[in-house]
Amino acid sequence: MTPNPRLAARYAKSILDLSLEKNQLEAVHSDMLLLKETCRSSKDLVSLLRSPVIKSDKKGKVLNAIFTGKISPLTSAFITLLLKKEREGYLPEIAVAFVDQYKIYKGISTARLTTAVAVSDDVKQAILQKLKTERKLQQVELDTEVKKELIGGFILEIGDLRMDSSVAFELNNVRKQFQNNDFVYKIR
Repeated sequence: MTPNPRLAARYAKSILDLSLEKNQLEAVHSDMLLLKETCRSSKDLVSLLRSPVIKSDKKGKVLNAIFTGKISPLTSAFITLLLKKEREGYLPEIAVAFVDQYKIYKGISTARLTTAVAVSDDVKQAILQKLKTERKLQQVELDTEVKKELIGGFILEIGDLRMDSSVAFELNNVRKQFQNNDFVYKIR
């Protein structure tokens, strides 16, 4: 089964609209975060959901065993609908699409900060505040990641903006200048 972002977006929009109508947006959002994280951490579950050999009723029993009591009745009914329409293989993409659409609906922007070492909460708050004022954003989520190969500095991404002030990036630029013999031309 190949991923189908358009189908996932349509189903996500349907459950978003229904959750708004039923005044259960936050509950369904929590459920979708749980589904997204569960699918991300369990490749076996995703393989099961996408398997053409395993029948939908068996998949439904597995999903019930995992999520009963952990998700709202509305999300549970939505999963049942997916099972009836044999669209359960798209559940991981639908959960991701729902979270994205929720953020758009709520006006939440997501920034990604990648550093060589973990940063303190004070630094995170300072970055969030700077983003809010300079980009005129109401709400910003900050996802952080540590990559030692950056050596030092940081990479900050939000929307179409990417600021790379890592040591690895600068070293790569110097390497390219040496490969192009940029320094030789400047000496002559």
